[in-house]
Amino acid sequence: MADQVEIRSGAYYDSVSLMQVSRTVAAAPGVEAAQVAMATELNLDVIRAMGFEIPAAGPNDLVVAIRGDDEGVAAGRAALDDALAGLRSAATQAGGFGDAPAPRTLGGAIRRSGANLALVSVPGRHATTEALDAIDGGVSVMIFSDNVPVEDEVRLKELAASRGVLVMGPDCGTAVVGGVALGFANVVRPGSVGVVAASGTGAQQVMCLLDAAGVGVSHVLGVGGRDLSAAVGGRSTKQALAALADDSATERILVVSKPPAAEVLSAIESYAAGLAKPVHWATLGAGRPDLTAAVESVIGTQGEGVEWPRWEVEQPPASGSSLRGLFGGGTLADEAMLVAGEALGDIRSNTPLRPELALGPDLRDAGHVVIDFGDDSLTQGRPHPMIDPSLRLERIAVEASDPTCGVLLLDLVLGHAAHPDPAPDLAEAIRSARATAEAGGRTLPVAVSITGTEGDPQGLSRSALLLRDAGASVFLSNAAATRCAVSLLTSKES
Repeated sequence: MADQVEIRSGAYYDSVSLMQVSRTVAAAPGVEAAQVAMATELNLDVIRAMGFEIPAAGPNDLVVAIRGDDEGVAAGRAALDDALAGLRSAATQAGGFGDAPAPRTLGGAIRRSGANLALVSVPGRHATTEALDAIDGGVSVMIFSDNVPVEDEVRLKELAASRGVLVMGPDCGTAVVGGVALGFANVVRPGSVGVVAASGTGAQQVMCLLDAAGVGVSHVLGVGGRDLSAAVGGRSTKQALAALADDSATERILVVSKPPAAEVLSAIESYAAGLAKPVHWATLGAGRPDLTAAVESVIGTQGEGVEWPRWEVEQPPASGSSLRGLFGGGTLADEAMLVAGEALGDIRSNTPLRPELALGPDLRDAGHVVIDFGDDSLTQGRPHPMIDPSLRLERIAVEASDPTCGVLLLDLVLGHAAHPDPAPDLAEAIRSARATAEAGGRTLPVAVSITGTEGDPQGLSRSALLLRDAGASVFLSNAAATRCAVSLLTSKES
C-alpha cells in the first residue's frame, strides 16, 4: 500500500461537499483510506490519526490524502477530479448571456430580491460581518454559523432590536417560518402552536412529539443556544415571544431551551405573563419538566392518554457499571443528563451541567459519561454530527471494548439538512458494538431516541425498525429512551 498526500493551495470547498467527495474517493476500487478536507487544525489531526504524514498547510489549503495500491491511488485521484469538477460546474452555472451579474454581498442580494429574511452560514469568524449586512438591509437574520463570540451576539441582537428585526442565532440550527423549514427541521403538520427555541434538537424533539400527537406548529423561531444565558439575557427570546403573540395563526406558545440562567428565565417568565396568549415552558433544569412532559402539558393531557411511538426489544441487564450517552443533539444530551442524573448521580460531559463535571481532552472516564458531539469544540472545521456522524460511530466502537460501559444511550435526528439516511450506518455500529461486547463475555444494551416524523425524507418508522432489528430499544421520546437506559443499568442491582 502507498500513501499519496497533496496540498492544493487556495482551493476552498465547504465541509459538507468535501465530506461527500471523501466518501466518493474512499469508495473507488483499490482505495483503502481517503480524506479530502480543508487544512484546519481539527481536520489535520483527523488525517494524521489515519496515519498520513502531512506537509505544511494552512486553513485555506485543500488536503488530499489517499491510501491504496497503485491502481487504487490512480482510481481515487480520478474519482477526486470528477467529484471536484462536478462541484465547480454546479457553482459556476448561471443565467444566459446578458443577465445581470450575481450580487457580491448579502446586502446587495437583499436589495435586489426584496427578501425579508437572510440566512447566514459561513465560518463563525465571518458570520458577524454578514449578519450586520443583513440587519443594515432591514431584514431579520438566521445565523446558522457557530463559533461566533458572545460579545458579537449581544451586539447583533441589540442592533436588530433597534431596527425592529429579529436575530435567530448564532448557532441557530432549526427554524420554521411560515411553513418554510430552515436548517435542520422536520416535516410536521401546520397548526396553532408557536415555538421559541434556544435550542436546535430540543425544538425538533418537541415539533416531532407535537406532530405525533396530531398537533401542528405555526412557526418555530430559533434564537440560538446562548440566548437565555446571563451574557445574552434573552434578547431574541423576548422579541420572538412578542412576534408570536401578534401572529394570528398562533394560539399557544412553547419556549424550549437548554438549562437557562435562573435570573434570565425569571425575567422572561414575567414578560410572558403579560402577553395575551398562553405561554408554556420546556426550559430544562433540575426539578423542571423534561421535553416530553412539557409537550404533554401543551396538549392538555398531563401524560394521560398519549402513547408515544416506541420500538422495543427485550434486552438483558447491563454487565458494565456505567452509562455512556453519545449524542448529536446538544439539548437532548442535556435532557439525558438531567433525567439520568436523578437516578445515577453525577454524569461527566464535555458540556457538563456543573463545571466540575467537565471531561478531560480525551473525553474519557470510567464513570457515567454523556458527550455532545455537536458542541462547538467538536465541529470546528467539520460538519455537524447530524450530517457527518463518523466521530460518534468511532466512539461507539471504543465504548464496545470498554468493560465499564454498561449501556449505550444514543440519539438519531432525522429531517431536512441531516444525513440523507443515517439509520443504516448507526444500526451497523450498534450491531457491531453488541457483537464486540458479546465476544468479551459481556452484554451491551442499547437505547436510542429517534427524532423524526413519517414525512421526513429518511422515514421515521423505517429508520426506527432498522435500529430495532440491530438490537436497540427505540423511542420517539428522548426522556423515555433515557429512562429505559437507566433501568437497564440499574436492574442488575435490584
